[in-house]
Amino acid sequence: MSPSESLRIAIKLKHKSFSLDLDLSLPLQGISVLFGPSGSGKTSLLRCLAGLERARGLIQLGMEYWLDSERHVFKPTWQRQIGYVFQEASLFEHLNVYENLTFGLKRVRISGQSPGLQDSVKLLGIEHLLNRQVQHLSGGERQRVAIARALATQPKLLLLDEPLASIDVSRRREVLPWLEGLHDALKMPVVYVTHAVDELARLADHLVLLNQGRVSASGPIDEISRSQALALAIGEEAGIVSHAVVLHRDEANHLVQLQFASGSVWVRDQGLSIGRKVRIRILARDISLTKTVQEDTTIQNHLWGRIESVETFQHPAQALVRVRCEQEVLLANVTYRSLKRLALGPGSLVWCQVKSVALIL
Repeated sequence: MSPSESLRIAIKLKHKSFSLDLDLSLPLQGISVLFGPSGSGKTSLLRCLAGLERARGLIQLGMEYWLDSERHVFKPTWQRQIGYVFQEASLFEHLNVYENLTFGLKRVRISGQSPGLQDSVKLLGIEHLLNRQVQHLSGGERQRVAIARALATQPKLLLLDEPLASIDVSRRREVLPWLEGLHDALKMPVVYVTHAVDELARLADHLVLLNQGRVSASGPIDEISRSQALALAIGEEAGIVSHAVVLHRDEANHLVQLQFASGSVWVRDQGLSIGRKVRIRILARDISLTKTVQEDTTIQNHLWGRIESVETFQHPAQALVRVRCEQEVLLANVTYRSLKRLALGPGSLVWCQVKSVALIL
């Protein structure tokens, strides 16, 4: 990525018990997810981007420098044109939803009738909440209002710090579809912090894996989801994320066939139109390997490929097998005993039996 097309971050930050030492570039469109365990530096990086922590190094958004220690450049938070949403939606309890949305606009001298406000209200689906007092909002509604407020100022960068961490499972399911809508609707970059695997699988266009203040892996989600680094970080949730197209419908059995780079798979029909693009997730634990295609099995999805590598995974008995199927790689979590019994290793031709495919709309 050229400097004009990226958010360039090369910073160092030291605390008594923790330090950041990062060098990465993020795209200026789509959602970049920062993922890692607690204490890995996700929120600290977000605070540095916001100017709330003063690191040393370089932060460059396109051709605009927010931090350049060598040239003694440091833009304070109020000059960075960011939107920041925290874990807890920090709304003003004495104001209704509309008043909360317009409060920030006054600070940046934007009209309450601005297209930015109208677009954010529509994007987050909160038109019916505008006159409601915030104490009468659910946790999911509060977070949608907080995100809309951040977007209303038309920032150059949107920062979301685990916005779903403080709400229950049902409310998370309520908010996630609205967050997914940010992919196509926003022209600004979004940096999203989470430690939840389902959120990164559904939202990430670009993924940064952090560990102890360092970058373990960074790249497009299709690429990083197949990496050993991410697989070890998420354990039993390891698997690929890919993009597919709805190819065919089996109305009698309520199934649709999806075409992706490794072949085609059948999934439950959720009313998707033919030709629609979707995101899918296939877990390593849901793939078994066989030398010949099986006919007498309830497993419907069989993809042919060649084993690229075998690596130890989580336990000495377990192996993470990378299988090249057509244009991309699938991951399979199997035992070394099974590999030895079938005499399988790098270079072996196999059939991947896919037990389940998660369809992410």
